[in-house]
Amino acid sequence: MYRYDEFDAAFVAGRTAQFSDQVKRRLSGELSEDQFRPLRLMNGLYLQLHAYMLRIAVPYGTLSARQMRMFAHIARTYDRGYGHFTTRQNIQFNWPKLKDIPVILEELASVEMHAIQTSGNCIRNVTADHFAGAAADEIIDPRPIAEILRQWSSLHPEFSYLPRKFKIAVTGAPNDRAAIRFHDIGLQAATNAAGDIGWEVWVGGGLGRTPMIGKLINSFVPNEHLLAYLESIMRVYNRYGRRDNKYKARIKILVHEEGLETIKGQVEAEFAEVRGGVLTLPSEEVDRITAYFAPPQFKAQKATKIDVAYESIIDPAYGRWLDHNINSHREPGYASVTISLKPVGGAPGDATDKQMDDIADIAERYGFDELRVTHEQNLVLPHVAIADLRAVYEALVATGFAEGNTGLITDMICCPGLDFCALANARSIPIAQEISRKFAEPTRQAEIGDLKIKISGCINACGHHHVGHIGILGVEKKGGELYQITLGGDATEHASVGKIIGPGFEAENVPGAIETLVDTYIAQRTSKDESFIEAYRRLGEAPFKEALYGNA
Repeated sequence: MYRYDEFDAAFVAGRTAQFSDQVKRRLSGELSEDQFRPLRLMNGLYLQLHAYMLRIAVPYGTLSARQMRMFAHIARTYDRGYGHFTTRQNIQFNWPKLKDIPVILEELASVEMHAIQTSGNCIRNVTADHFAGAAADEIIDPRPIAEILRQWSSLHPEFSYLPRKFKIAVTGAPNDRAAIRFHDIGLQAATNAAGDIGWEVWVGGGLGRTPMIGKLINSFVPNEHLLAYLESIMRVYNRYGRRDNKYKARIKILVHEEGLETIKGQVEAEFAEVRGGVLTLPSEEVDRITAYFAPPQFKAQKATKIDVAYESIIDPAYGRWLDHNINSHREPGYASVTISLKPVGGAPGDATDKQMDDIADIAERYGFDELRVTHEQNLVLPHVAIADLRAVYEALVATGFAEGNTGLITDMICCPGLDFCALANARSIPIAQEISRKFAEPTRQAEIGDLKIKISGCINACGHHHVGHIGILGVEKKGGELYQITLGGDATEHASVGKIIGPGFEAENVPGAIETLVDTYIAQRTSKDESFIEAYRRLGEAPFKEALYGNA
């Protein structure tokens, strides 16, 4: 795991001291809220519907038990006893007092964390595959490159005031678990004809008001030239991106309006000027940073596989957990464990201070002191011995996070919605909770199989509803809350944007509408092996639309 160097420590300490002074000036009245707003946003502090909200960066979703315990401490001491893990692999605290923010930032700095660039028109937290460095299907661990991107983008003087916020995601596997095609820049590991490993570069993806799938701008960029190529993209965007209309300011609009070939030509012209210069990545520097991400000291294991069918007979709940929450590992005798933050009836992504402390204990004892935050609002123990899986499960049962539902209908992404967010038009969390309760029965979830529901409380799409197999968007209509349903979204390498299939539903009717869609799928699938998204692609929207709305 990467550790701060002297530069990191110095710039975080300097920024913390600077913002502490700005907070004091705001509290004294020397700064108005309008004057304070751009300063607080540079430090991850939002003014939400009821209170300030602090968003803390978790670079590429990786953190230690010590850092998780700091989150628990902040929740317990300065908030209301819980935190919310987000789709950018960060954590948010919804109730801190402004006077406490400086000391929170100081305490975060003591465990090598901060809230810088979690807001504002800059390059935000770089996200990555949550199984990075562990997944059996991985070509290369993407975290060293993600760390290099973090260092390059932190306080970058040229890109601190972009036309709009900018998001980068990276994966080292052919199976996209980082939604790279829905980012401003997405990077996916690739090999060329000579067998060298480099990066596919995708550009112009995004959700929000105008969802778009990114376009492949370069099929192979070697490691040594990656920073120069990305800087070239950023310069083109910074120069030509619109600043007169925030709804048209993202790079996806620039690529759409100018065309990929035009943008590619401009990027290549920039790249020709900077290639081979100071942005070239020396192999020794890449090796130095890669060494921070060396695998743990794995031990030879007697148990290299587990009989899930047998365990399911002995203990059905444990069997479900093994079936859905365990991912194959590159090291024999080990597995990656997904900790579902989606207990039945819970608020997706929330964890209490006690739960965070418990999870830190589990990571320290069974997971080589390492945790990951996923973009689907769960947590991961990337390296767990198969022989320890039962002990981890039992510890999670005591914590309240032993739900074996990863990838199932109750494993929903959900934004905070109108319960917290000043931008939201409708509540999201209560909708997720009611759907979770409706489909709580394990046999029902198993019958449905792989199905991703994603819920947003407004068009900004923080709940990624556009890429849900079933997406739910809350909108305001005549002073009330209405929910539109989209079908067919997919955030994987088979990327697609969901389509609205008809008029919206009142809140109390949404769970029933979802049940109708599920029943239609089950009735028309070719077998239990055909997933919802596969059936939808085969059938089209017609049978689902008819089931919901009739022939009208």
